[in-house]
Amino acid sequence: MKGANNYTTNRRNVLRYTAGASTIGLASLAGCIGDADDDEGNGNGNGNGNGNGNGNGVDADELTITLSQFPDTIDPLDHITGDYFDIYDHIYEPLFDFVPGEGIFPRVAEDWEPQDNGTTEVYLREGVSFHNGDTLTAEDVAWTINRTVDPDIGVQSPIGTFGLGSITGADAVDDTTVAINYNASAGLAEFEFGNYARAMNRQWAIDNYDAENEAISGADPEDFNGTGPYQVVDFVSGEEIVVEAFDDYWGDEPPFETVTFNASGESSSRVAALETGEADVTMNILPEDVNTVQEAEGVDIRNITSFRTIFCPMKNTVAPFDSQDFRQAMNYAVDNDAIVNEILSGFGEPTSQPVAPGINGYNPDLEPYEQDIGRAESLVEDSGYGGAEITLTAPQGRYLNDAAIGERVADMIDQLDNVSCEVDIVDFPVVSDANQAGVDPDEFDIPFYMIGWGTITGDTDYGVQGFFTIPDNPARTFDDEELSDAILETQQIDDVEERTAALQDVNAMAREKAPFVFLHTQESIYGAESSLEWEPREDETIYVWEMSR
Repeated sequence: MKGANNYTTNRRNVLRYTAGASTIGLASLAGCIGDADDDEGNGNGNGNGNGNGNGNGVDADELTITLSQFPDTIDPLDHITGDYFDIYDHIYEPLFDFVPGEGIFPRVAEDWEPQDNGTTEVYLREGVSFHNGDTLTAEDVAWTINRTVDPDIGVQSPIGTFGLGSITGADAVDDTTVAINYNASAGLAEFEFGNYARAMNRQWAIDNYDAENEAISGADPEDFNGTGPYQVVDFVSGEEIVVEAFDDYWGDEPPFETVTFNASGESSSRVAALETGEADVTMNILPEDVNTVQEAEGVDIRNITSFRTIFCPMKNTVAPFDSQDFRQAMNYAVDNDAIVNEILSGFGEPTSQPVAPGINGYNPDLEPYEQDIGRAESLVEDSGYGGAEITLTAPQGRYLNDAAIGERVADMIDQLDNVSCEVDIVDFPVVSDANQAGVDPDEFDIPFYMIGWGTITGDTDYGVQGFFTIPDNPARTFDDEELSDAILETQQIDDVEERTAALQDVNAMAREKAPFVFLHTQESIYGAESSLEWEPREDETIYVWEMSR
């Protein structure tokens, strides 16, 4: 498996697997964390593959994946969350294979070459067909990119804003060559189109769905038409989508004939589906449900430190967060080791910077702030805000045990002699709105809140530019020209190594300026049927073609 690094047994793993389950020994632990060879035959399946399997009786040609959220749109460009991509990437495949920590590799695009004029030419594979039989052309790819980034056509897409931020458009050079245009360095553009470039069938989309003016919608399998290894054969809007291997797929035959995607919003329900054989893979299992999976037969936990960091932005256009001393004090007030060990049962790592390990530009020399109450209280006094009363707003149900973490962070800050901190637990959209409200004090009510961000492009720019850059970014959370200028300068650096070093400097500057209370890098916790050979990825992407039995 590419880029994954789980299945190691270190001190933190021992902690997480033994917490609350003293009967689980290291011998069973070793089996639980990935030795699929140990999981053949548990004696309780009936071989009919109809839901009582527990590892036996599974159909080698069928797979069911239960997500935490089912897409509420069928337009493959009208979303940016992981659950959507986990389904639609199998139908509308990416042009490139992105490997976390390694870069992009040929897929539908066979090769690509920067042209030294703000353009990269991408050379497409010949003989790629859409599910309706039409042949993929460069015009399809160029139109798809333009529909994503041009506000005058298609749908307003967060993919265009965040994912393809430096891409200005695309043109078809010939039948299999696409020129992608951008206003930043070729390296940054490569991270973006390497992750977000896909192809829709231009004429099909315009003729059937007025796709230059509307989002694609519908309730039938025929309303999907990509070039991916799977085509839709059954679809119940909001509930389930069933795909089958596409006979005319250009690439290798996919590993399963039929794949069903469904969703459940409750971790316990997803675990129950796994236990009964109704799901072969499920995601976002809460730490308190891990032992249930571990003790069940024929299923096991797969986990990995993801690209998602959890943190608490502090908007520095209002007191007391306009003081760097005060912001650093908030970091010194919090014991992240205790939060990870006690609330996440070890499923996380304290973080020192905006992005996670494995991201291009991550600075390995930066250490997380360690709790130091005396230093925190001293910095508060230095800031001139002794006696400050603040509120931390935290979501419930969006991230692993987020409400409990928010309560603990607020309590730790409240332990300072010279700061009073309360917590306000809210629905996720409240903090999402706060995060997008900008830094004008007249435009926001919540200056201090908890949120998470997955840097899924694998590049630091995606993890910092939206929060910190100033020009043309009304949704930023921090107002600092020095930090903004440093980020913008990195966007123009073509040399790969030079740009990586500059991004590491950006992360060091961010740690020093403390725009966030840096909390932890979240682990992704999955449950999987034991005979399934699959390792999760840092970018939280689920690809069926990386699985086998």
